[in-house]
Amino acid sequence: MMLRVLAVLALLFSGLVQAAAPTVLQRPISLDTGNGTLYGSLLLPRSEQPPPVVLIIPGSGPTDRNGNNPDGAHTDNLKQLALVLAKNHIASVRYDKRGVAASQAATPDERDLTVEAYVADAVAWSRKLKADPRFGPLILLGHSEGALIASLAAQPGGASALISVAGSGRPIDEVFRAQIVERLADRYVAPARQILDNLKAGRVSYSVPPPLQDVLRPSVQPYLISLFRQDPAAAFASVQVPALIIQGTHDIQVDVSNAERLKAARPEAELVLIQGMNHMLRIAPQDARLQRDAYLNPQLPQASELGERIVDFIHRLPAA
Repeated sequence: MMLRVLAVLALLFSGLVQAAAPTVLQRPISLDTGNGTLYGSLLLPRSEQPPPVVLIIPGSGPTDRNGNNPDGAHTDNLKQLALVLAKNHIASVRYDKRGVAASQAATPDERDLTVEAYVADAVAWSRKLKADPRFGPLILLGHSEGALIASLAAQPGGASALISVAGSGRPIDEVFRAQIVERLADRYVAPARQILDNLKAGRVSYSVPPPLQDVLRPSVQPYLISLFRQDPAAAFASVQVPALIIQGTHDIQVDVSNAERLKAARPEAELVLIQGMNHMLRIAPQDARLQRDAYLNPQLPQASELGERIVDFIHRLPAA
């Protein structure tokens, strides 16, 4: 008799768990910008009321909607985050930037890419989602360089909240100087500094030493010129909606001082430091030499606190 009671209880509990997990609609979604079509993925949990929707903006370079980069990281980190949101009754759209993956045809030549174009695209996505009756409040979430794009797009896009994940708080040219110059052989330091000075002044340099071709090739310099005009902390400070800053303590690309700069620029923003989280949003060793697997293995779990803090922040937002 006791076994039968336990079996019934187990079935009831199982049913409650299944009921708690929302049915999620997964669909492709696209945006005609008038200057090329951008492609993305929609996750929409079924609910009685239109759920909040998060526009997830990927980071720098050819990083796609899932957070993967053909030249580097393969982690599915943005896809994993979208799934966590969906399980917590929060919709999301993540997309390939123009010139990247499925959206490559929108701007096939990287010489035509600018920060302003990326911002315009984020604003256009925002307006599309705000006009869709299936969605509630709009939240812009940017990872790494995407955090800058999110900050610049939040006001014109009509966002209800902003989330910066591993976003820079320093002018981007300063970041380049720190990341590039310190890794070069001595004979390349002076040419690198001269190229960066030229970019800051709005000038393209056509003579680029071989070790610098990957990051400072002439074809990418017009984008860098537009990027060097930006001040991430000032952009973040200008957004007058609830804001959340999330930063990992083991991030070897964007250190904690950047999050502190964003917080200083916008003191009312919430700041969350996740112990042990790296730039790929996984728990990883602090030593950069031991983080390789966290950049290349999509099977590794995401830092659980990341999703928990984002979900809590969104659920506490004022009703639209």
